[in-house]
Amino acid sequence: MGHYVSRYYITEVDRFPDTIYCHHAVMGEKFIPEHEHKKGQFLYTEGGVVYLNTPQQSYFLPARHYIWIPAGVRHSIHPSTPKVIMRNLYFPVSACDDVFFSKTAIYPVDNLLMELMMFTNRWNGNIRPEEESRYSIAKAFKMLLPELGRGALPLALPYPGDSRLVKIVEYLDEHVADNIGFKHVADHFGVSERSLARLFQKDLNMSFIQYFTILRMLKGLKLLLDDKLSINEVASKVGYSSLPTFSNTFTKIIGVRPSEYVKHRGLWYK
Repeated sequence: MGHYVSRYYITEVDRFPDTIYCHHAVMGEKFIPEHEHKKGQFLYTEGGVVYLNTPQQSYFLPARHYIWIPAGVRHSIHPSTPKVIMRNLYFPVSACDDVFFSKTAIYPVDNLLMELMMFTNRWNGNIRPEEESRYSIAKAFKMLLPELGRGALPLALPYPGDSRLVKIVEYLDEHVADNIGFKHVADHFGVSERSLARLFQKDLNMSFIQYFTILRMLKGLKLLLDDKLSINEVASKVGYSSLPTFSNTFTKIIGVRPSEYVKHRGLWYK
């Protein structure tokens, strides 16, 4: 399997506007610098956790999930290890594309999508329209995504613009294991609870509890996958004294029970 050091994502993906570009490779780099494509990108990874940053948000791509990146969205990719395997399909934009293809989002991968994706493992490079069989299969793969991707998961956190909120979210990041609440944070930073609530909603378009809960679950997922901790240990390290509460919250946000990650992480992260 090849490596990403060729920087194909800059030089090759958009060379021919009507082709579908396929690339499966070991990352081989510590990160992929910010860039964009004229084609939409399907990205799936194996062998480690991957962070993907856009100018607006930081996305967390765990095992058994993929991210759809619309054409024209600038992004950089940061894996937990250069040994991560990246599986990509890049599709030309069509005037009849579903609204699904206009949004950056993360979705779980079911067995059907996994089988189709692994089928494309035999291809690398441009798939041209005149290659009728391969092109039709790749195009059908794209057409299935809106049908299968009904439940986008909130595996992303927006970047705060307000300088006060930057310090507050940094504080939350440092205290995910602590039993702190909304009132504690408001008092610590000398603002009223009403002002703090408005700040989160206006700048991040989510409530304090939504932000802190997602932050805790993303931290928990990383501990579960990268550090190979037990579910009990992870729950404690992200501020949950109740294992059922942590498990239920994790399932609601991540889309898979933590026990499933423990059960399968050896297969997903070879």
